[in-house]
Amino acid sequence: MILAADSPALEIRALTRRFGEREAVSGLDLVVPRGEMFGLVGPDGAGKSTAIRLLCGILKPDAGEGRVLGFDLVRDAGRIKSRIGYLSQNFTLYGDLTVDENIEFFADLHGVRGFAERRNELLEFTRLTPFRRRLAQALSGGMKKKLALATTLIHRPDLLFLDEPSTGVDPVSRGEFWNILSGVLNEGMTIVMTTPYLDEAERCGRIGLMHNGRLFMSGTPDEVKAAMPGRVYEVTCPAPAPAYRALRRRWSSSNVVLYGDHLRLSFREGEPVLREALALLEGEGYGPVGHREVAPSLEDAFVALLGEGNPS
Repeated sequence: MILAADSPALEIRALTRRFGEREAVSGLDLVVPRGEMFGLVGPDGAGKSTAIRLLCGILKPDAGEGRVLGFDLVRDAGRIKSRIGYLSQNFTLYGDLTVDENIEFFADLHGVRGFAERRNELLEFTRLTPFRRRLAQALSGGMKKKLALATTLIHRPDLLFLDEPSTGVDPVSRGEFWNILSGVLNEGMTIVMTTPYLDEAERCGRIGLMHNGRLFMSGTPDEVKAAMPGRVYEVTCPAPAPAYRALRRRWSSSNVVLYGDHLRLSFREGEPVLREALALLEGEGYGPVGHREVAPSLEDAFVALLGEGNPS
């Protein structure tokens, strides 16, 4: 099936999955245009991985409907699987096979014939060519992730699902991995990924914020930050940790966050409540106190929007 130029890669309505009495995913509505990188963002237990498994056809929904690459999510699950790539958190490589042999194995699994040229492209793309004859078990964590991605791309999927792809990877390898994903995106592929890292979410074209199985907001990173209620301030003082505890006796964790050597305060009411907080710190001997208004980060927005009670 060839998708119409304006048809989305993914369109889901009211998708729900229960485990016993718990709804791991509840009423998920999602539309992802072709060629976009969309990120599902949220803490552990938010329902991100379950959502990805539903979208891949690995799990069946208890309610709801959807289409992936034009195919019905339930009736055409087999056809969908042949057109997508899925990199799970616990993707298993074969440690006693070399880099080359792992890619060959997954090429055979997907029925890819004459894969040698494609394998060479992927090895160059992931910078694994010098290591092609190394056993997978001897690779670093970052190299294993890149090899896993290469095996996922061997059959040229139209839609790539990534479940927390950079978890457990060192910062340098995370950067390299994201450079590779940028290249994949430039080739026209659609990417849907999950991440607990809000700095990674900034790299996505659009994001969806999840909590307790519900998608409670979606938009570009800038749109999400603009939706944050109130204003954000950076506050400095000689003893930030005790000052944090003093403020937390009056305000919630959605208003007061400790960032190492400074505090970050966000208040819907803005300046009037900020003055109360500064006066409290000065009055309890935590001065001198400095402050400045700062632009909200995605983390500020996520915490504040949760504090507003948007997700149920």
